[in-house]
Amino acid sequence: MPIDFSFLHGSPFFEVTGLLVLVAFIGFIGILLRQPLIVGMIAAGVLAGPAALGIVESHESIELLAELGIAVLLFLVGLKLDLNLIRTLGVVSLATGLGQVMFTSLFGFGIGLAMGLDVVTALYVAVALTFSSTIIIVKLLSDKREVDSLHGRIAIGFLIVQDLFVVVAMMVLSAFGVGSQAETGGSGWGQIALLFVYGGVALVLVGLFIRYLATPLVSRMARSTELLITFALAWAALLAALAESLGFGKELGGLLAGISLASTPFREAIVSRLSPLRDFLLLFFFIDLGSQLDLGLLGAQVAPSLVFSLFVLIGNPLIVVAIMGYMGYRKRTGFLAGLTVAQISEFSLIFISMGVALGHVTSESLGLVTLVGLITIALSVYMITYSHRLYRWVEPVLGIFERRDPVRELRVEEQIDNAQPYDAILFGLGRYGNAIAHFLGERGWRLLAIDFNPDEVRRWRKRGIDAMYGDAFDQEFLGSLPLGEVNWVISAMPQHDLGLTHEDPRLVLIDSLKQQHYAGRIAVSTQQLHDHETLRKRGADVVLLPFYDAAERAVERIMTTAERDSNER
Repeated sequence: MPIDFSFLHGSPFFEVTGLLVLVAFIGFIGILLRQPLIVGMIAAGVLAGPAALGIVESHESIELLAELGIAVLLFLVGLKLDLNLIRTLGVVSLATGLGQVMFTSLFGFGIGLAMGLDVVTALYVAVALTFSSTIIIVKLLSDKREVDSLHGRIAIGFLIVQDLFVVVAMMVLSAFGVGSQAETGGSGWGQIALLFVYGGVALVLVGLFIRYLATPLVSRMARSTELLITFALAWAALLAALAESLGFGKELGGLLAGISLASTPFREAIVSRLSPLRDFLLLFFFIDLGSQLDLGLLGAQVAPSLVFSLFVLIGNPLIVVAIMGYMGYRKRTGFLAGLTVAQISEFSLIFISMGVALGHVTSESLGLVTLVGLITIALSVYMITYSHRLYRWVEPVLGIFERRDPVRELRVEEQIDNAQPYDAILFGLGRYGNAIAHFLGERGWRLLAIDFNPDEVRRWRKRGIDAMYGDAFDQEFLGSLPLGEVNWVISAMPQHDLGLTHEDPRLVLIDSLKQQHYAGRIAVSTQQLHDHETLRKRGADVVLLPFYDAAERAVERIMTTAERDSNER
């Protein structure tokens, strides 16, 4: 017997309460499955819709919150698009991002036509497939401590390029929207010309605001944190409303509001405080989206969604691998960076929703892209989480994407050529690794330091210390090290929040050293006392516990001072 949720319809408050409870429950299940909340939000929307539980009745209230959520989302995207950042965007990220967008659109368009989609629908779907979720990728890379790695930096760079492409795509949609609305008014071309005039005036005004008013005004508002956040929300809503009244759409107005404040010194404070609100409001966008999906229509989209999902999960990463290989990167770097585009994003759904609202595509297309989003986001999370193991499986077939001389990566590595043997090899140049290197150097040890952050490696070289770019997961790299000449291999690498897993770099390093028949000693650091026994059994001769070791040393110094004071009395 189905559960009757009609008691929730007496008040929008009761209805929203029921939705929040449903999302919290499904989100908890998603966390157990290591899924991002976006999957749970869409699933909750489908369950809350008329085809399932029938919780959603106050569509107008939910749509209002959804529209505000999109405006805040694009406001925060605009805040991150600092003009200085755009000017200094790396050539590699720019070329990879534009190349991925171009080839994904081209191949996706061809697949759409081959599956019987009309030209406009195929174009919309193809463009939607080019967007990847910056939020999800940054979260996953942060969890794996790979944001500062070479592939992590390149990936974040071309995700920014995708965000810029989103802006252009939405501007084009806005122009088409005004043109479509003008068809009933007579002069469509005149309306589009007027749109460009309005757009030019808006850009000039935003530019003047950035130049003369933004920093002084925000500095005054920042005297009160609550006032700063209230002002940011009001500014985003105001420009979104003005843009909507001029025919640009709320999305573009919210984006311009963010860009206008991106050069101020308070943008990080605004981003950090508004991010939770953004996630909360976006919840209603995905609920609204899911509640409008007809489960009957979704059934007919299963086969096409599987085809497009395979293209996104396999084709998109291969496109990035091919582009980065051509530009002179190793297949491993290209593969790890390419996995970050193995899903579509929330922008894909917003983009296709705009197409539905403008009457360019049907709700079936929205259902198709939503299914692709659910499939690709759910699976890509595991692909990125277990990226290094996955690379070891597919490495033999990726050789065709690697140049004989990966010049860009060789330029980063700059192999050390020194006949004098090292006493130890140190992996990890963070704060703890820096301290270990400092004290060992004071005792006369000759060290070879290794890190996957190119900037950190360059800083050490400038100090006259031998350092190399490298990764403990890279078997070829480990095989090139002078392991037979060193007495110690020391790991001070950052650790996963999830504890010891098969993807933990410390365990991978220990196992790889065994495979290389390394006969010296191994020292590994951990922040968790319960990992001590596991690391010892796995092969570590010494397990370093930074906090406990520091506390023990502190107690020794305190007791020594106390004894000295006692003797002096």
